[in-house]
Amino acid sequence: MNQAISVSTLNNQIKSLLETTFIGVYVQGEISNLTYHSSGHIYFSVKDENSTISCVMFRGNAQYLKFRLEVGMKIIISGSITAYIPRGNYQLMCTKIDPDGQGSLALAFEQLKEKLQKEGLFDSNIKKTLPKYPKNIVMVTSPTGAAIEDMKKVAQNRWPLANLILIPTLVQGEASKFDIVNSIKKADSLNCDVMIVGRGGGSIEDLWAFNEEVVARAIYEAKTPVISAVGHEVDFLISDFVADVRAATPSNAMEIALPDKNEHLQYLDNLQVEFENRFKRVLYNKEQVLLNYRKYFEQHSLDKKFSFIQKEIDYLKSNFSNALSQILRQKQNELTYLKTAYESAHPDKKIKDGYVQISKNNQVISLDNVQVNEEIILESSKLKVRCNILDIKNI
Repeated sequence: MNQAISVSTLNNQIKSLLETTFIGVYVQGEISNLTYHSSGHIYFSVKDENSTISCVMFRGNAQYLKFRLEVGMKIIISGSITAYIPRGNYQLMCTKIDPDGQGSLALAFEQLKEKLQKEGLFDSNIKKTLPKYPKNIVMVTSPTGAAIEDMKKVAQNRWPLANLILIPTLVQGEASKFDIVNSIKKADSLNCDVMIVGRGGGSIEDLWAFNEEVVARAIYEAKTPVISAVGHEVDFLISDFVADVRAATPSNAMEIALPDKNEHLQYLDNLQVEFENRFKRVLYNKEQVLLNYRKYFEQHSLDKKFSFIQKEIDYLKSNFSNALSQILRQKQNELTYLKTAYESAHPDKKIKDGYVQISKNNQVISLDNVQVNEEIILESSKLKVRCNILDIKNI
């Protein structure tokens, strides 16, 4: 009869057999029952049409996972089989996980991009405006790469007045994301006008630090306007979307940040020519005004003015004299006419002509005013006759 063994012994033997037999396995399946534990471990299951297996990815490996696992996601797992002795369960211990049909970095990029976009970190209305003439530019990049030399060269050619400050930064490798975050915070504390965060070209793995969420949030939280300048023109990183301005290359970032001195010198030359032309036009216009005044005063000199007034006075005197003579003649004629009429109508004149004057009580009256039995006096030029009215008859 075989000797019985304990449950623990059996589980230990199974564990030893599993761990020595299934050392490196690759399993394809769909995620279910997913739990991100506060310890940093990830617990989940993978399944196909017929079976399910429990899986765990401990924190030491989980921290290097570039994308976030989701229920229903199809993945390929690299790992080994282990057993949990107290419950007699076996599970797949994962050392690496890749998306099925898509690279893990590409998936991680899309997941983080979607997440930050929903949070509003890419919104255009929160982008800060770059100053037109920055005095101080701080650069977060490697002190030994080609990027720093390219930026210095561009700055010297475009706007030598700008003061460049370098924050030496690790820009590649797993630890670089934390160094970039610290450098961004340090650069932001300097209160410079512009911050350039970037590096030269490389593979997606080389540039990956600028796709990390901690770097994106550090750029977003910076008070200084940030230009993201990572890799080449074809490279698009999360830092490009969250920064205030995206530059194709580090050299292009400096071109964006600084004005071109040659353009401004040309502008000043054009401004000088325009000023000279405007000044000449103003002088010409003023000269024309002075000439017009001169002509006016020549045409309206005092001598000519006095001569004109004298002629006016002479003309008025002549017209006044003629008019006065005419008026006097007219009035003389009127007086002569009135005198003649008066003399003709005077009683003395009529008496001399054979007429008699009728008076009563020393007042001259007309014949119509006499009455019967009144006494009147008839007076001619030679006689005065006292009469009594005996009778009056109408003719």
